[in-house]
Amino acid sequence: MMDIVRTLDDKVRVEESVRWEERGLPVTVFGFLSQRKDETPSRPAVTFQIMSDPRSKAETLTWAELHRKVTQAANVFHALGIEEGDVVALLLPNSTETVTALLGAAVAGIVSPINPLLDAEQIAGILNASKARIMVTLKSFPKTNIAQLAAQAVSMAPTVQHILEVDLCRYLSPPKSWLAPLLRPGTTTPHSAHVSDFNALCAAQSGARLNFDDSPGDRVAALFHTGGTTGIPKLARHTCSGIIYNGWASTTVGLESDEVVLCPLPLFHVFAAYPALFSAISKGCHLIFPTPAGYRGEGVFDNFWKLVERWKVSYILMVPTAAAALMQRTVNADVSSLKTAICGSAPMPLELCRRFEETLGIRIIEGYGLTEATCLVSVNPLHGVRKVGSVGLPIPYTHVRIVECTTSGDVIGTCKTDQIGEICIASPGVLAGKTYVEDQRNAGLFMDDTWLRTGDLGKIDKDGYVWITGRTKDLIIRGGQNVDPAWIEDALLGHESVAFAGAVGQPDADLGELPCAYVELVADRSCTISELQSFAAKNIGNRLARPAHIEILDELPKTAVGKIFKPDLRKLAIARVLNSRFETEGLAVRVQEIVENPTTGLEAIIPYNHHKDDKKLSAILGAFNVNWRWSDETRAESR
Repeated sequence: MMDIVRTLDDKVRVEESVRWEERGLPVTVFGFLSQRKDETPSRPAVTFQIMSDPRSKAETLTWAELHRKVTQAANVFHALGIEEGDVVALLLPNSTETVTALLGAAVAGIVSPINPLLDAEQIAGILNASKARIMVTLKSFPKTNIAQLAAQAVSMAPTVQHILEVDLCRYLSPPKSWLAPLLRPGTTTPHSAHVSDFNALCAAQSGARLNFDDSPGDRVAALFHTGGTTGIPKLARHTCSGIIYNGWASTTVGLESDEVVLCPLPLFHVFAAYPALFSAISKGCHLIFPTPAGYRGEGVFDNFWKLVERWKVSYILMVPTAAAALMQRTVNADVSSLKTAICGSAPMPLELCRRFEETLGIRIIEGYGLTEATCLVSVNPLHGVRKVGSVGLPIPYTHVRIVECTTSGDVIGTCKTDQIGEICIASPGVLAGKTYVEDQRNAGLFMDDTWLRTGDLGKIDKDGYVWITGRTKDLIIRGGQNVDPAWIEDALLGHESVAFAGAVGQPDADLGELPCAYVELVADRSCTISELQSFAAKNIGNRLARPAHIEILDELPKTAVGKIFKPDLRKLAIARVLNSRFETEGLAVRVQEIVENPTTGLEAIIPYNHHKDDKKLSAILGAFNVNWRWSDETRAESR
C-alpha cells in the first residue's frame, strides 16, 4: 500500500523513494506480460462478448492462455519478416484477436492500431506514414465494411505485403453462425498483398516461447494516431517504457487485483489500450470487452446494466457522452458490485456528473491523458479527496506546468496557482522531441526541449489538482474576450431535455466570433429553440458567453470514443453564417463545402461563376475571419 497516492504529498513521497529508472520493472512488453502470467496464470484476464445480450456467448482467456496466444501472434509476425522497427497495422474492432494481435505486434515489432471509422484514404495515409508491412483486419462480415475499407486502403499502400484476416463467425452460435458466411459482402478492390487467416497462422506457431530474442532494451513499440475524423491523423510514438509506465501507474491510483473492469472503449484508442489493458496486466484485473464496437455496438446501452450484473463489474470505463446516453436508460439490473466509474477523453459536465452519481450511488473518478504522452497524466485519487470537475493529481513521475503564451504561441512564463494557461507535461510517457513520426509536426511541440505542449488550457490549484478549462483551439474569441465553450455546454446540459451540447465560435464581421451552440435532445423529449435560449440566458452568468445561435440536431457529430467532434460543428456554423449573409445580399451563391486545410485549418470553398458578383462575394467574405478559396483553384484570390 506504500505507493497509493491520496494526496500531493503521497505523490512526492513515491517519487522520492526511488527514481523511476530504478524501480526494477520489466523493460519489454513481453517481459511485462510474462511477469503477470507467472504471478496469476489461472485467473481470468480478458473476456470478449460479441453480442450485447447478457445471456449470449462469450470467450474468456486466463493470463496463461493470453500469454500463449500473444506468443503465437508474435511468432507469426516474426515469421512474416517483422523485426524491431517494422510496423504491423491493426484495422480491427474489439475482439480477443485484437488484444492478442496488439500485444503480439508490440512484442515482435511496432503495433499501429487504426480507427475503422476513418475513410480508406485516411487509413492509407496512416499505412504509408508508418510504412506498415502487415495489416491485421476483419474477414468480410455482415453489417460492417471494415474488410472493404482494408482492401481499398491497402491498394493505396504499397508497403503492406500481408493481410491477416480475423473471422468473427467463430464467436457466433447457430443459426447466426450458419447465416453469416452466406451474407458476407464481397471485397472487390484489387491489391497485391498476400491474404491469410490470422488464427490459422497462430495455431501453427508455438505458444511456449518466442522464436526470436526479445529486445533487451527500450524502444518504440507502438504508433497511435491522434486527430479527429478529417485529414490524415498524426502518428505518435510510444516506447516500451512509456507503455509499461502507464500500466504501473494504476498501482498508485489504488486499483486492486480482483477488480472486474468493463471496457466498451475501442482498443485503437489509448484509453482502452493503456489505462485499461496495460493496467490490467500490471494488477491482474479481469477486463471485459462487450461487442466489437463497444459503446457503439447494437444494444450495448440498452443492456449495459445487465452486463454489469452478469460479470459482477466493479469498475466501468466511460466518456461523458456514454454517461449521458446511459442516463437515458433505466437501471434495470443488480449493479451492487459497482464501485466506481472512471471517466476520461473529455471533461465531464458537472450537471451530468451529479445526475449519474445520484442515479447509481457511486463516484465518478475523472482523469486526464493524451495520445502524445502515451496516455495517463493525472487522475482523481480512488482513496483520497476527489475534486469534482478537476482531473485530479498528476500521477507519480509526471510533472505538469501551466504556462502563459502569446497569441502566436510563444511562451511568456509560468502561471501562478489557479491562473489559467496552457498545460505542459514532462513524464516517462513523453518522448521528448520525437513524439510524432513526421518530424515537422514536432516543431513547436515542446517547451525547453522537454515539456510537451498539450494545447489544453487549465490550471493547478493550491492542493496540486489539475483543472482543464478548454482547448487553445476551442476558445471562442468574442471581440478580443475569451469565451470558454464549457460555460455554455455546462449550462445547457442542465436542461432536462438536453443530452449533449457542443459550443463553438461562429464567424462575425464585427466581433470576429460569436458563441453558438448545437444540442442533441434526450430520446423522446422535446424542446424548442426559444426555450433553450431562455434557459441559456438564465443560466449563463457571463453575458458575452450567451450563444447568438442555438440549433437542435438529431445527433451531434462524435469521434469513435464519444467526444463531440467540434470541427464538424464549426463547419456547420461557417456555412450557415456565410450562406445567410449571401442570402441577405440577394446572392444566389452558397458555400460549396467546408474542407480541412492541413496548413490553414477549415476553409470554405466558394463557387466561382465568372460573373459580376464575384467581386461582391470577395468583399463579403473579406469581412469575416474565415479562410476561403474559389472552387476554381486556378483563381489566386483567397483568404
